[in-house]
Amino acid sequence: MAGFEVRGVSKVYGGATPTETLSNIDLTIEDGEFLSILGPSGCGKSTLLEILAGLQLPTSGEVWFGGAKLKGPGIERGVVFQDPSLYPWRSVAKNVQLGLEMRGVAKSEQREGAQRYLDLVGLKGFENKYPHHLSGGMKQRAGLARALANGPEVLLMDEPFGAVDYLTRLQLQDDLLRIWEAEKKTVVFVTHDVSEAVFLGDRVVLLSPRPGRINRIFQVPKERPRKRDDAELLKIQNDIYAAIHEVKSPESLEFTI
Repeated sequence: MAGFEVRGVSKVYGGATPTETLSNIDLTIEDGEFLSILGPSGCGKSTLLEILAGLQLPTSGEVWFGGAKLKGPGIERGVVFQDPSLYPWRSVAKNVQLGLEMRGVAKSEQREGAQRYLDLVGLKGFENKYPHHLSGGMKQRAGLARALANGPEVLLMDEPFGAVDYLTRLQLQDDLLRIWEAEKKTVVFVTHDVSEAVFLGDRVVLLSPRPGRINRIFQVPKERPRKRDDAELLKIQNDIYAAIHEVKSPESLEFTI
């Protein structure tokens, strides 16, 4: 089982003036679900994702994953950041193989695993290229392939398409859904783009401005494949914008259409 139970999670960063980033988050993420987390800049959505990854610990509360209390990172949870951080001296295939290599997997299995996921993300033929040969979108595909090659049960994605152009972003969204349908993994996807959150997700969790609290959770019952101009999806987007405008803070308006 690859679901999460988030129970009363808060996060406070210390210092001379302590800053509360998250406040009392209660959330269930189902096995196999595609969950979008939406919120303005600084609301703690990336912090929440890092807590799910085990890269940070909550100040209070706890996270359970697969029936066990989460205590740190694990290979069953793959993380994809906005910056894919590929090693420039390694080929694309060698970058994708990195996690398998570190785990001591046989070289033949490393190559087979890398090839499978490079094919899946649309990078067949680029195995021996280096990161500087790739476009921004292709680098993100390589980063996704690297995360998938480790065989995680969950993909935790932190605004992975935020640095690419609009048309590339739309294509990457379509590709991600195709991969999700093929792999049946749990996906938690952080974004500040309302249309992206609705198009991708089974549910959309809307966080309030800092400290991040769950403002509302929106169900997206539309079957896939989806069309971006579908009236039902557009209505959900409008409902989210209405909820955002109910929060009387300039930060709450830092969203994209």
